[in-house]
Amino acid sequence: MKKILLLLLLFPLLGHLCAQEVNEAYIRAHYDKIEEYIPMRDGTKLFTAIYIPKDKTVKHPILLNRTPYTVAPYGQDKYKSSLGNFEKMATASYIFVYQDVRGKWMSEGTFEDIRPTRTKENKLQIDESTDTYDTIDWLIKNIKNNNGKVGMYGISYPGFYATTSLVGSHPALKAVSPQAPVTDWFIGDDFHHGGALFLIDAFRFMYTFDAPRPRPITNENGPKGFNLESKDWYKFFLDNPTLGELKTNYLSHTVKFWDNLAKHSTLDTFWTNRTITHHLNTVKPAVMVVGGLFDAEDTYGAFETYKQIERRNPKNNSILVMGPWFHGGWVRSKGDSFGDIKFDQNTSTHYQETFELPFFEYYLKGKGAFNPAEANIFVTGSNQWKTFTQWPPQESKEQFLYLNENNRLTPKPNQGQDNYIEYVSDPLKPIPSQEGIITNRTREYMIADQRFAANRPDVIVFETEVLSTDITMAGPIQADLHVSMTGTDADFIVKVIDVYPDSSTAISAINKETVMQNYQMLVRGEILRGKFRNSFSTPEPFIPGQVTNVKVNLPDVAHTFKKGHKIMVQIQHSWFPLTDRNPNQFMDIYKAKAEDYIKNTHRLYFDQSKPSRIKFSTL
Repeated sequence: MKKILLLLLLFPLLGHLCAQEVNEAYIRAHYDKIEEYIPMRDGTKLFTAIYIPKDKTVKHPILLNRTPYTVAPYGQDKYKSSLGNFEKMATASYIFVYQDVRGKWMSEGTFEDIRPTRTKENKLQIDESTDTYDTIDWLIKNIKNNNGKVGMYGISYPGFYATTSLVGSHPALKAVSPQAPVTDWFIGDDFHHGGALFLIDAFRFMYTFDAPRPRPITNENGPKGFNLESKDWYKFFLDNPTLGELKTNYLSHTVKFWDNLAKHSTLDTFWTNRTITHHLNTVKPAVMVVGGLFDAEDTYGAFETYKQIERRNPKNNSILVMGPWFHGGWVRSKGDSFGDIKFDQNTSTHYQETFELPFFEYYLKGKGAFNPAEANIFVTGSNQWKTFTQWPPQESKEQFLYLNENNRLTPKPNQGQDNYIEYVSDPLKPIPSQEGIITNRTREYMIADQRFAANRPDVIVFETEVLSTDITMAGPIQADLHVSMTGTDADFIVKVIDVYPDSSTAISAINKETVMQNYQMLVRGEILRGKFRNSFSTPEPFIPGQVTNVKVNLPDVAHTFKKGHKIMVQIQHSWFPLTDRNPNQFMDIYKAKAEDYIKNTHRLYFDQSKPSRIKFSTL
C-alpha cells in the first residue's frame, strides 16, 4: 500500500518528466548520428544527416525528409532536439534521414526552385525524383539494420519533395505523406493565386531564400532576411509602387526567381514544366495527403495533389486528411483553435494519433490495422470530423446563391432587367488585406473578422437572411459574375463569410474582449486577375463598358453555417499588400510605371439575363 501511495504522489512528476523526454538528451541517448555526402547519378553529392536507433534488436524502417531549409545542426556531435513531425515519432524508433536538397546549404550542385521533372521532351538528366531515388537506393544499401522499407514526409516545400518521390518511385518506398505540398506556383500556391502575385510573401521569401549561394553554407552563415524599419508593409509597398522599383531598389542581389516571375507572367512552359501533378501517373506507394483548411500558403496544393492522384491512378492507395489548421498547424499547434475561432477539441493530437503515426507504422513496420476513410475532413462551424468515400463528397448537392438588390444573397435570381451596382476602385487607395497596421502577413488572415473591410465603399457586400437551418458547404466554390468596367483589366477578390448573430455568446480564443456578435468569419477568399478569366496562358483585355462573364474559383471548403447565422459574400478589387495591385489596364504589370495605376468604375450585374451568383455544394 505504501508503494502505491508513493507512486500516486509521484505520478504528476513522472508525467512531467515524460513530457520532457523527447529533447536533445533523449535523442543522444537513443540515436547515433552520422553525416554523409550521398552521390547522385550525375556525380553531385548531397549532404545528409542520418539518425540511427541504438536499438539493434530489430531492423528499422527509414523516414526521409528532403528540405531546402537546412538539416541543421551540422556536425556528427550535434543533435536535433526532436525527430519527425512530433514527439511520438521520435520514440517510435525509425532511421530518421534529413537531406539538404541539391544546391542548398551543405549540398553540392545548383538549386532550382520547384525543379522541372524529367520528360522525353526536355531531356533533363536529373530531377528531384531521381535525386530521391538515388538517395533511397544508397540508404538501403549502406545503412545497417534497415528493414528495406522507406517512408517520406514533408510540410510545404519538403511536401513538394515528398510528392516528387512518387514519380518513378524506388521499390523500397512504401509510404509517402505530402503535407501542405507546394504544387502550383501560378494557379493557387504561395506566390501566385489566380495569376496574381502574392506580393508580401514573394518579396520577403525570395529576398532571402533565392539569394545566390557562393559556396556550401551552414545556417550560421546563411543569408539574412529583409529588415523593414518602418514595420508597416502597407506603407512600404505604396512607397515602392511598382514591381520594377522593388527589383531595382531591394532585389539587386540577383534574386533569380523574382527575375523569372517577371519573365514568365503568364502560364507558359516555365510553369507547366514545374507542375509536379502533371506527372503523378503511376503512383505505387501508399499516399496520405494532409493539409489545412486555413493554410495561407498551400491549401490549394493539398487538395489538388490528392485530386490529381485520384484522377490519374484509378487503383491508387491514397487518402486525404484536412483539418482546421494553419500552415503545418497539425504538428505546430494543438489545433483546438485558430485566431478567434474555437474548434472544441485538440484536432492536431487526433490527427497525429489517428493518422500520421499509424500510417507509417502500418506500411513500414506492419504494425496495427490502418484502415481510414478515403477523405477525412474536419468540418468547421459544426466542429466535427467527417468521413467520405471520395472528395468532393459524392453525396453533396449543387446549390446557388444569387447576388441581388439591396445587398441581398438569395436562393432565386432577380427577375428584372439591367439591375446593377456601380462603384469605383482606386489602386492608389487599395483595400487592406488585414485590419490595422500590417507589420506582418499574419496566418490568421485566412479566418479573420472581415468587418473592417465591409465598411469600405469599394467592398460590395451581399448576405442572406438569418438561416433557419444549418447549411454545410463541402467542396469547391465558384463565383459566377457578370461585370463591366471602364478599364481594360481588374482583379476580382471574392470572400465567403460566416456572419455570427448579434445574440452570439461565442468568446474569442485569443482575446476575451473581442466582440463576437456580428463577427464576420472568413471561410474562404480567393483572387483572379481578370485578364486570365478565360485562359492563364493567353490573357485578354476587357472591352470598356461591355458586360463580361468572370468566374472566380475558390479552393475547397468544409464549413457549417449554423442556424441563426448568415452567409455573406464580399467582392472587391484589391487585397493589399497580400497581392500586388492591378493598374486596371491590360499590360505587363512587371513593366508598369507609377502613373499607370488608374481608377476603374465597375458595374456588377444581377438580373434575369445577367445573373451573378455563387455556386457551391452542400451535404
